[in-house]
Amino acid sequence: MDFDPALLRALLAVKETGGFTRAGLRLNLTQSAISHQIKRLEEQVGRPLLHRTTRSLTLTEEGNEFLRYAEQILTSLDALTQRFQPSPVSGVIRVGVPETFLGDRLPPLLCQFARAFPAVRLDVSVSNYLDLQAMVNAGELDLAVVMSMSGKPEGTVLRRSQFVWAAAETFERPQGSSLPLALSPAPCVNRQIGITALEGTSIEWHIVFTSPSQQGLRAAMLAGLGVTVLTREELEPGMKVVGDQFDLPPLPKADFVLAWSAGGKTAASLEFGQLLASMSESPRRGTKLANPRSKRIHP
Repeated sequence: MDFDPALLRALLAVKETGGFTRAGLRLNLTQSAISHQIKRLEEQVGRPLLHRTTRSLTLTEEGNEFLRYAEQILTSLDALTQRFQPSPVSGVIRVGVPETFLGDRLPPLLCQFARAFPAVRLDVSVSNYLDLQAMVNAGELDLAVVMSMSGKPEGTVLRRSQFVWAAAETFERPQGSSLPLALSPAPCVNRQIGITALEGTSIEWHIVFTSPSQQGLRAAMLAGLGVTVLTREELEPGMKVVGDQFDLPPLPKADFVLAWSAGGKTAASLEFGQLLASMSESPRRGTKLANPRSKRIHP
């Protein structure tokens, strides 16, 4: 039997309100219309669902059992409608995200947003923080994750972190040699921070490995080629913090900020920014996607 959802909703309304008149008010129908719908439903089922007296209106035993199934059906229909109803949000969003900020969670984020807003086209640029900031300033991106060390960031702070000197757990500094560094080529915030800190000391250093790829840089570091600069959250198994071990200078803290271009706060980009903020608390691989302390993005 195929049951009309309108009839199921009528039965549910009668149960929750306790009468035909109040059920009609809830569903914007007359008392007689509700009575007619219940009659049609009982005829289709082939047995009474309501027990009527002059003073009360209650579900029969079979009516209670029927309603349990009806509630499951209505819940599923409501979820289906919400999932596939046309979204008023549309357009193109130009987004900039650093390679290391979300890691393995970037694909699920993009998938989740695309499913929720199928009328929106995403144009994603993956680059370093300095390039992304320049693109936002030039209006080439609507929004991007950038880095601020000013202590007074402009934009939505997604996460605060600490830069550290890192190396492989098996790394040993060569005796009688300068400190080997594995860094990305300029312009790079991590490179800039590390070299600036070392230039204020008497420590001798040299660059032993350079790669624009974060995967390549991690591979070189884990192979024990040299020391690099990471945020503390980017440390992976097989890595360790070596600042104190080699008497290296302290490194600064930083804010990861969601920055917007002058005209970037469209309805679509605000929705994407909200989702990005809710998923960006911790960049560790394998952590859960959802974060209950999601930040609110305001136009």
